[in-house]
Amino acid sequence: MEPVTHALASLALGRAGVNRVTRLATPMLLISGLAADLDWLSVFRGARAFLRDHRVVTHSLAGAAVIALATAGVFWALGRKHPSAPVQFVRALLVCGAGAAGHLLLDLGNSYGVMLLWPFRAKWYAWDLLAPIDPWVLILLLLGLLLPGLFRLVSEEIGARPKARGAQRGAIIALVLVAGYVGARWMLHDRALEVLNSRIYNGQTPLVVGAFPAGASPFTWSGIVETDSAVEELPVSLGPGSAFDPDLARTHFKPEASPALESARNSALAREFLQFARFPKASVEKTSDGYRVELRDLRFATGLGRGGMVAIIELNPQAQVIHEELRLGTDRKR
Repeated sequence: MEPVTHALASLALGRAGVNRVTRLATPMLLISGLAADLDWLSVFRGARAFLRDHRVVTHSLAGAAVIALATAGVFWALGRKHPSAPVQFVRALLVCGAGAAGHLLLDLGNSYGVMLLWPFRAKWYAWDLLAPIDPWVLILLLLGLLLPGLFRLVSEEIGARPKARGAQRGAIIALVLVAGYVGARWMLHDRALEVLNSRIYNGQTPLVVGAFPAGASPFTWSGIVETDSAVEELPVSLGPGSAFDPDLARTHFKPEASPALESARNSALAREFLQFARFPKASVEKTSDGYRVELRDLRFATGLGRGGMVAIIELNPQAQVIHEELRLGTDRKR
């Protein structure tokens, strides 16, 4: 998720009652709830560094623990220097742990994923439930944070006594609604996978299927189906009266086996990329200098663009790798 959603979620956690655990709980929540996204800075070191570092160390359980410990330690040390604002380390650690855990849960919800068990297991985990910028999560959090203040102003204007703990109740309701929304999307996601698995595509049965958020509607998904010879892209609508038509699929045929493709897949860049990609699509092009192989992850061909990457491996006529490059975005050639 983007930083605004993480910040709003941290503020909602604070107002829901976490800010009563210790002094300075709100800034602790904001820092621990946003710190993991410092790995975005890896983009300035190039696309390959971004692939290796983004959503890896800082988005693991071990990284979240370090973030919580470091943030709590800083605030505890500041409290010792300023006796007027003492901070107990254990209480600070609980607050910072809540902020770091909230960040991981939100990022697990989308399709890019996180390497949750780094450094013990190099596996990506993703629930495929939320868009990178999910408008419903944003709206629910904003309403929960802003409406109590608005109601308070209206009550004061008309001379009525404002309700106690209105801000806390608003935050709790917002968090409960967000949890309910995620739960509803989980059920819809399972239904979308069932629909994709229940059909035949060009005479072939599905091997692997995936469903990813598409647009603002929780009933609309982008489906991907891998068969023996192709990868299919197609929309899945679960709204009332909607029908699923496998004939609407956009077919990406798998390239035939060749020495150039095999050599490209065994390159260092391809091994890194294929560890991350869940629905890889390869294309092989004959060039005047040999061959050009491009690898993409079809997860990001359906609107998840900011995570889109293309691995380019160039080979000589003898199918030996002479150049490899990873690019961010959708640009193919410069």
